[in-house]
Amino acid sequence: MNKKQKRQLKKIIISLVLLIVMVVIHKLVIDKLELGNVLSRVILTAMYLVPYLIIGGKVLAKAGRNILNGQVFDENFLMSLATIGAFILGEYTEAAAVMLFYQVGELFENIAVNKSRTAVTALVGLRPDYANIEQDGELVKVDPSDVTVGSEIIILPGEKVPVDGVVVEGESFVNTAALTGESVPRGVKVGDTVLSGCINEGGKLTLKTTKNFEESTVAKILDMVENASSRKSRSESFITRFAKYYTPLVVVAALIVAFIPPIILHQSFAKWIGRALIFLVISCPCALVISVPLGFFGGIGAASKLGILVKGSNYLEAMAEADTVVFDKTGTLTEGVFKVNEVVCKGDCSSDELLMLAAYAECYSNHPIAKSIESAYVEVGNTIDKDKIEDVKEISGKGVSVSLDGATIFAGNKKLMRDMGISFDENNDTSGTVVYVARDKEYLGYIVISDVIKQDASSAISKLHSEGIKNTVMLTGDRAKTAQAVAGELGIKTVYSELLPGDKLCKLEEIIASKGKSKKRGKVAFVGDGINDAPALTRADIGIAMGALGQDAAIEAADIVLMDDNINKLATVRNIGGKTLAIVRQNIVFALGVKFLVMILGLFGIANMWLAVFADVGVAVIAILNSMRMLKYRE
Repeated sequence: MNKKQKRQLKKIIISLVLLIVMVVIHKLVIDKLELGNVLSRVILTAMYLVPYLIIGGKVLAKAGRNILNGQVFDENFLMSLATIGAFILGEYTEAAAVMLFYQVGELFENIAVNKSRTAVTALVGLRPDYANIEQDGELVKVDPSDVTVGSEIIILPGEKVPVDGVVVEGESFVNTAALTGESVPRGVKVGDTVLSGCINEGGKLTLKTTKNFEESTVAKILDMVENASSRKSRSESFITRFAKYYTPLVVVAALIVAFIPPIILHQSFAKWIGRALIFLVISCPCALVISVPLGFFGGIGAASKLGILVKGSNYLEAMAEADTVVFDKTGTLTEGVFKVNEVVCKGDCSSDELLMLAAYAECYSNHPIAKSIESAYVEVGNTIDKDKIEDVKEISGKGVSVSLDGATIFAGNKKLMRDMGISFDENNDTSGTVVYVARDKEYLGYIVISDVIKQDASSAISKLHSEGIKNTVMLTGDRAKTAQAVAGELGIKTVYSELLPGDKLCKLEEIIASKGKSKKRGKVAFVGDGINDAPALTRADIGIAMGALGQDAAIEAADIVLMDDNINKLATVRNIGGKTLAIVRQNIVFALGVKFLVMILGLFGIANMWLAVFADVGVAVIAILNSMRMLKYRE
């Protein structure tokens, strides 16, 4: 409990004790003295006002401020109106008790919200307090925002890394649990990148900063967490709109109950005003206004503890409603680590020469396939003299061409061969990626490169299907045979292959368009490795970035970020979304059902003020406790 909650609990205890004392005095003293109706009412009003004002003074003050600001109809107004009315009718005990139990409900709400917020804002514990820089041989603590790019900072054992940087001195182990949810520390040495928010668990490290604090990993994550509550789910937006119209309507309904029946039925006004006050207490929308956002906040908190950052409750709700998940293959379903498996000569050259020509052609490209060819050539003791290379041309989605020793070398896929008018033997028998090589439009042969499927990818796809995902789709630039082999091994239902980079976004657009424009349609999630998938991550109903630790583009473009490379967490976040939405719906149905039932009982005079208190505070507490179940979520 924080200080505010302790003060609130203290007021509740004092008010409860005073209320009990007042009831004893009322029943054993005042009722036995024949003071007259007016005098006894004055005394009782003064007595019960003491515990009432102690516990409800802030509620009355807040209701008054809101009225002055034009915000009349809220729970503070309803509770103030109902309890003041009860005092006027002589229901002193009930008036003070209603306010007391209302504050008990508020205390439960505050405790629950703080527990949920702690699960999310544990990430705020990532926020570094200082950075160490060396001045005149001594360590000086400075504000992380004052550290410029290229500065050297010292990270002592047990300290948080304040800004992203590269190790220039020292070796250690860093704990990334707060970022990824994984508790196993990883070793770092000179040349390794270390991200802000990690904790140094080993020796002293010297980092050369690569980003300003505002652009560092921890700052981006904190900004995302702090703004998560601004992105409301449809359920939350519905409750906000519902409360906006619901509260004025119940006030009008209470006025009708108070004055119309006694006029029509010629009955006592006091009797129907009492029922109207009971009606007001019952109708207070606290349970909905509190428990629905709390449920989503609990879901976001549960995800964050597992290294899954959800940017808003709307994305958690959308994930629960998704029925299609689209994957980019490389780096998402596969390791993105390519290796040369086969070199096949078809022309006037040896396999070593074919590999050499391909390596020279690809050495300026950063594509993983190009790097794998270059690595295969260099690993056997060869070197590449880039001075021999001229006129490098990269043809997007097809391959490259370079001038080498007066000859033009082409290396790429079958589209490149066809575009260049090169006659070649197309290889359809291998499941790997084929790079065809030609010199001066003379076909020389091909190289087969294979990617490694992630070890847990198959189980992850199976789990998604078991969680209710109806269709899994893979988008890839690979040949159809390679793509089908990967999809078959993983259990993916739909495959689109031989796609150019721009084609992937177009294909995603087609998939979304095929779902129709209904708000109730199944949502489409796109999963990418976060490096070059920003457009698709942004376009999908839910963009999910895989293994996005430290990847700025992913954190900014994605709606959900899996901070490590564990693809099984896709099923986890789907499960969290489903359970969160189920809890929220339970709260809505339960709260409205109980309230409407007790309202009807109140109108017929069956429900008293105590039952009204249960319909308000009791229902709110039960809904809050139900929402808090998400904080106990385990994989």
